[in-house]
Amino acid sequence: MTTIPRAVDKVVGSQRKQLLIDGKWVDAVSGDWFETYNPANGKQLATLCAGGSADIDLAVAAARRAFEGPWSRFTPFERQQCLLRLADLVEKHFDDLSLLDTLDMGAPISFALGRRQRAIGMLRFYAGLCTTIHGETVPNSLPGDVFSFTLKEPVGVVGAITPWNAPLTSTIWKMGPVLATGCTMVLKPAEEAPLTALRLGELVLEAGIPAGVVNVVPGFGETAGAALAAHMDVDKVAFTGSHFTGQKVLDGARGNLKRVTLELGGKSPDIVFADADLDKAVPGTAMGVFANSGQICSAGTRLLVQRSIYDDFIERLTQFASSLRVGDGIDPKTQIGPVVSAEQLDRVSSYLDIGRAEGATVAVGGGRLSGDGLDKGFFVAPTVLVGVHNDMRIAQEEIFGPVIAAIPFETPAEAASIANASPFGLGGGVWTRDVATAHRMAKAIRSGTIWVNCYGLLDPVIPFGGYKMSGYGRESGIQHIDDYLQVKSVVMQNG
Repeated sequence: MTTIPRAVDKVVGSQRKQLLIDGKWVDAVSGDWFETYNPANGKQLATLCAGGSADIDLAVAAARRAFEGPWSRFTPFERQQCLLRLADLVEKHFDDLSLLDTLDMGAPISFALGRRQRAIGMLRFYAGLCTTIHGETVPNSLPGDVFSFTLKEPVGVVGAITPWNAPLTSTIWKMGPVLATGCTMVLKPAEEAPLTALRLGELVLEAGIPAGVVNVVPGFGETAGAALAAHMDVDKVAFTGSHFTGQKVLDGARGNLKRVTLELGGKSPDIVFADADLDKAVPGTAMGVFANSGQICSAGTRLLVQRSIYDDFIERLTQFASSLRVGDGIDPKTQIGPVVSAEQLDRVSSYLDIGRAEGATVAVGGGRLSGDGLDKGFFVAPTVLVGVHNDMRIAQEEIFGPVIAAIPFETPAEAASIANASPFGLGGGVWTRDVATAHRMAKAIRSGTIWVNCYGLLDPVIPFGGYKMSGYGRESGIQHIDDYLQVKSVVMQNG
């Protein structure tokens, strides 16, 4: 196990963080500041400039100048070299970036460090795409000597709004396609965990990426986020977060009909058949929810178990949940850290109360943890709720905490029906030894990703996104950069 990289104060750096606009670190126009805290102990980590609409105006203007100026003259090969230099820097500083994630939002350091291949791999994947972007010649049926072809051009200035549950990888997910396609960006990181995005901004400058190509404006959603979504000189918004906020982003984007992609929440079904390998399915389904304290949009929080093995499976699951080590994420032995904030703790706790009121029973966990150094943090015990029906709120609404709602089923058809009876469609899992069952269920479930005999595995080449209220657009995969490109048709009369 990797040890803690460096002293906390050295990793956090300056205790007062400014905005990155046009390659310079500047104070917010308003002079307002806000604090970010370690959710494991409640200690303040840093004070940050609170960006507002005036700062968004400045950042968008800088991004527009860069888009129309020096960045527009970079060849695909030169953009590729920028991305590769950035990837090298992220690799060099990866341990510190992981520790920033742990300190700012609570992810266990073992979990954060485990994303090394994904984070660095995404940057190098997007670097590989730089030189593959091209149009096509298009045969036409027009009279005379007419030649037609298409060009692919960067969409322009991108407003990126990222969540707090995976600061490093979610920022790279937005930054990679921007740099690969020749767009520019204004990034508004979540106010709960903005430190990693600011450190990435420093590395962007170190990588030699021109001023104004990447601007970072921390602030609050109702001010900086809303201003970015509604800005008339932003050509596209890429948002990751809750579906409630996603709807507000859509409303804001109406003014200039800017392009919008949304990676939203889920209530994903994880389905265990009687023939599954339970030695793999028990920890697999458990950590498909408990990893990152349940703060993963695609977490398999609706656990569907075939009735013939339901009691045995729940017994094994509760034993596994009870064995997990909960604590400060900075400890390499910690498996489950805190939820991100007091507000999130209250949200999860309220859903546990709702579940009990609806008639669900707590098989294990069920509340806030205290003692053993946990009193000042926001820790929730890994929880399994039984006696759950799919029409309960705890089975229909996203809790975003370490809470499993276990539901029995009889047949594959019933499992598919329960799985699809949800407003969301982001992820889903199937555990079975029968290949035919796996294929039928993968086709039947209306979700953007289906994992079979595993859960939550992601790779840069595999598209990720949702159906229904889980949003639209895809991140990762070659499809991702299409959302950052315009297709221009050229029709040329010869002679």
